Amino acid sequence: LVSVLSTVTAMSLCDDTLLCNFPKCRAKLSGFACWVTACSHVFCDQHGSGEFSRSPAICPACSSALSGKLDIVRTEMSPSEEYKAMVLAGLRPDIVLDISARALAFWSYQVHQEHMYQEYSLSRAEAQLKQMEKVLTQQNQSRELELTTMRGEIASLKKVMEEYKRKYSEVSERLMERNRQYQKLQGLYDSLRLRNMVVGVGERDALSQPGQHDFSIGKNFGLNLDEYFKAFNSRS
Repeated sequence: LVSVLSTVTAMSLCDDTLLCNFPKCRAKLSGFACWVTACSHVFCDQHGSGEFSRSPAICPACSSALSGKLDIVRTEMSPSEEYKAMVLAGLRPDIVLDISARALAFWSYQVHQEHMYQEYSLSRAEAQLKQMEKVLTQQNQSRELELTTMRGEIASLKKVMEEYKRKYSEVSERLMERNRQYQKLQGLYDSLRLRNMVVGVGERDALSQPGQHDFSIGKNFGLNLDEYFKAFNSRS
């Protein structure tokens, strides 16, 4: 009796609802009835009716053969008060206690199985989590390596860009210097052209007057033009 009471006290601390042992169901047992097997498994009314209607009956949870007359029992989940008052009436106390102990052992087995299943699910989830963490770590390492490679490429491209900027600056300075030289030479050219026009007009005036022919101006101007073009060719 003490062992039965201790078992009842321990079971009262657990969830008071069993789960269907059908692998793809595992729903909380509710409703009018459930199916109980001699191999200590329980099934909801839907899956119990479907599985145990075939012959020979096989337990969906452990594949045990259920050929005995009382190997499968359909039990009311909420029996009436009249049923509870009469089901064990007239039996000796030791038989009542034996039946109660077996019923509690069935319940204890179900709770233990659920506890084992939850531990298995937890260990499986932890294994999957570790595997995912490992994959994530590998992916992070790969991404970090790619980022390091890309940073190196970016640094190399920056150096190339800086070199191109430096060369562009040098070319721009040279181009500006050439442009200044060109503007200077263009000014000299325009000045000499203007002098040429003035000298030409003076020579025509001198030629139009008899006895006054001075060829020194044209000669000197020709020498100045030769010197100018020599200087221009040497600079270009």
